[in-house]
Amino acid sequence: MTDLLSSTADAAVPDRPSVPTFSVISGEQVQKALTGSEKEVVELVEATYRLHGAGDSVNPPSYFLRFADRPTARIIALPASVGGSVHVDGLKWISSFPENVDAGLPRASAVLILNDHDTGYPFACLESSIISATRTAASAALAADWLSRNRTRPTRVGFCGTGLIARYIHTFLARTGWEFEAIGVHDLAASSTEGFCGYLRQTGATEPVTVHDSAESLIRSSDLVVFATIAGRPHVTTPAWFGHNPVVLHVSLRDLAPEVLLASANFVDDVEHCLKADTSPHLVEQRTGNRDFLNGTLNDVMLGRAAPPTDQPVIFSPFGLGVLDLAVGKYVYDRVARAKQLRVIDDFFHDLRRYG
Repeated sequence: MTDLLSSTADAAVPDRPSVPTFSVISGEQVQKALTGSEKEVVELVEATYRLHGAGDSVNPPSYFLRFADRPTARIIALPASVGGSVHVDGLKWISSFPENVDAGLPRASAVLILNDHDTGYPFACLESSIISATRTAASAALAADWLSRNRTRPTRVGFCGTGLIARYIHTFLARTGWEFEAIGVHDLAASSTEGFCGYLRQTGATEPVTVHDSAESLIRSSDLVVFATIAGRPHVTTPAWFGHNPVVLHVSLRDLAPEVLLASANFVDDVEHCLKADTSPHLVEQRTGNRDFLNGTLNDVMLGRAAPPTDQPVIFSPFGLGVLDLAVGKYVYDRVARAKQLRVIDDFFHDLRRYG
């Protein structure tokens, strides 16, 4: 995937029709395009992080739409632009309505719009909850690999929060070479725990699975800890629980109290994005008045500019970058297009003559 790092000036831009077209790609098509491509997607995410670190991207702050009558709900807009051979602009529009779970619906739903780099015309709308979960899981698997390269590779993984994101992260870990001696799970909802354990059985996982009745028990028994909850504020407050110095994938961003982060080495995907919206790293900045607790970004680790210590817990807190959604979305679009399975909406653009 190193070809993604080519400059935008040299990137091959596919031929476009003289009349813009617009396609809709369903969740089923997205799933089909991504299934079995975990290693390739992790390479794509790594290359996109490198593009972003090199400045060949635009990733403005996400915009949060909140509601006075639905305080737990939000819809987030993530605009972005990626250079290299991805060469696309776009927007992810993702909602989080936690009360959906009580009705048997997934918490999150999303669409992704891809815009042509040269004309600005949107050329595709993709179902994006799968894309979002995929790029999140690929980012987590990539971080687990890079942050454990200078230490004994973790063999006991624990999932705090056992919903869709946890399932995707386990899938990406399993399909990118990770092998575990034991799997631990903990969730406040027994139905989620049961569902995740059922998923593990369906995958043919042979590791012993332990259901923990507390976050403390899970953390103390795991050397790779995955937080994938819907927590809105820190609920893990005791640094001593991490005394065995695990690698922590803090995907849900708000589980850990400032005391835990201050006793650990901290890496993020993007400093400006991560330190806002009352994430755990943002709470540390508010308490201390500085960012000295940060050791660097994942890209810093990949470039050798920062090294995770072996004598501290190592925490990765990714805010989630729109450039990753664009890269994965364009990957899906290209695969569907090559298979000649694009569903083009005829006459989507009604008036293409400037003066009628």
